[in-house]
Amino acid sequence: MTIGRLWIGPPWEKPPSGAAPVVIDPGRAFGTGAHPTTRLCLELLQDAEPGSVVDVGCGSGVLSIAAAKLGFAPVSALDLDPVAIEVTAANAAANGVHLELVNEPPPADLAVLNIALDVVEGILPTLPVTRAITSGYLERDSPVAAGWHSVERRVLDGWAADLLEFRP
Repeated sequence: MTIGRLWIGPPWEKPPSGAAPVVIDPGRAFGTGAHPTTRLCLELLQDAEPGSVVDVGCGSGVLSIAAAKLGFAPVSALDLDPVAIEVTAANAAANGVHLELVNEPPPADLAVLNIALDVVEGILPTLPVTRAITSGYLERDSPVAAGWHSVERRVLDGWAADLLEFRP
């Protein structure tokens, strides 16, 4: 599928000309790019000012790889599931991008979290960032964490994503 200037697809499909290809073979990890929450995160990511980014709960690496293709650097990815880290590393190599695979989030300009609402709310206060793109929850839900404020919200098919800023 094409999302803005990105094309997300499996290795056996050919990307259209002019789109930045993000080739994802998720294997045993979550994330093909087709889910509305991923699409919303990719839309918000394309509108963000490139800088350093950390993908928390990277799954297949689709958001990390897209960030690298969009000019974000350095790009860090982490997940509690070792299989997800393996799949992210393989997908990054297949896309010719460098990701820093980390065990804890480093300081960054932006975090991307496409995971369950309760996990988003628990992790936000611990992140060394001042902006975050969050999703993984329904349109009726909104993340609540001290000091974090919504700057922009997008919805698709009953799902939501938010661009948040930390302002104590």
